[in-house]
Amino acid sequence: MTDFLDELDWRGILHATTPGLSERLATGRAITGYIGFDPSGDSLHVGHLIPIFGLLRLQRFGGRPVALVGGGTGMIGDPSGLSAERNLLDRETLARNVAGIGGQLARFLDFSPGSGAILVNNLDWLGELTLIDFLRDTGKHFTVPYMLAKDSVQLRLERGLSFTEFSYMLLQSYDFAHMHRTMGVELQMGGADQWGNITAGLELIRRTSGAEEGHEPAHGLAYKLLLSPSGAKFGKSATGDSVWLDPARTSPFDFYQYWLNADDRDIGTYLRWFTEFPREQVEALEAEGAASPERRPAQRALAFDLTVRTHGQAAAEQAVADASAKFSTDAITDPVALQALFESTGGFAFDPASLAGGTAIVLADAGVFASRGEARRMITGGGVTLNGVRVTDPNHVPEPIGGMWLDVRIGKRRREIGRRVG
Repeated sequence: MTDFLDELDWRGILHATTPGLSERLATGRAITGYIGFDPSGDSLHVGHLIPIFGLLRLQRFGGRPVALVGGGTGMIGDPSGLSAERNLLDRETLARNVAGIGGQLARFLDFSPGSGAILVNNLDWLGELTLIDFLRDTGKHFTVPYMLAKDSVQLRLERGLSFTEFSYMLLQSYDFAHMHRTMGVELQMGGADQWGNITAGLELIRRTSGAEEGHEPAHGLAYKLLLSPSGAKFGKSATGDSVWLDPARTSPFDFYQYWLNADDRDIGTYLRWFTEFPREQVEALEAEGAASPERRPAQRALAFDLTVRTHGQAAAEQAVADASAKFSTDAITDPVALQALFESTGGFAFDPASLAGGTAIVLADAGVFASRGEARRMITGGGVTLNGVRVTDPNHVPEPIGGMWLDVRIGKRRREIGRRVG
């Protein structure tokens, strides 16, 4: 595992490690490491790909990854990176969220029995704790000044920080110490904003494990926080919505498009962070993109690879086919192809009454245009093609393809598929 840190370094991901980690990896013995996932929702989003790939790479280099889903700490809330306290969730909601997250992690990690990755829920042990035992056995090892000095606490003090969230650091430290004692977990990984919580866990392990002076019983590793050179907020779509790993929230088509539309200034970072492409392939894609930016070779490679990992080969291939059809200037006359594109990319619904009113009315009533006036202006200006034919008469009554579908192209890039209802 000596190459593990070198791999993170050349990919530009490594932020910090605690002393002794490199020497521990150099022993050749496999190491078990964990990352925590907040179960505040039943799906992860693309921001979680950073810790997911952290576990994936640990496994690829011979370590054993532990994915901890915080069913217990999810009832408390982590102040790190937040400006306000979160709503606390009940056990039933948390159980549903934990199940959803576990299924998504299984697409990236090998959970084979015996030596594969492990999925744990800290509610299993935190739920058994009594307050007296926790304060006596864990709380006594931390001073208030030590906790107040952590960045995650400092950034929230002026805005308000409840005792509930203040205690999160102790609970996460308890997690690390518990897994170190019961599962042999020696490494905690996380984002740079988790460094204070990681080092607090190491402190608790040192104080409770009886480790000899100069011997580090456990270790920590932090990843850099992902900052977009283009200035765009990572993980948000053009509309400001999160890009989810759940296909019911973000379709495979939209997921593919998110990566395909990555800014040229960001693509080199994304290739390093979110693929397992070797260095030679990453650099070759960057060079190809610099020579032919209009072809977007790096974005296409990244988008396809990540969509396969997240949604499977068939969904990725369908996303590519749908993208080709949606942005093509050719008319689509096959009802089967129109239905597939509608289901993948969304579209609009129209009824016979609106259809009978003509092109401007049916498109405005369906929301394709903001108003009937705007629809008429675009149509008379020659900006609308309907079922492969340019329409200039706002009152033209179109004939749906197969009695069901309208293929609408607006300008050079926008395509909308309409489906008849009623």
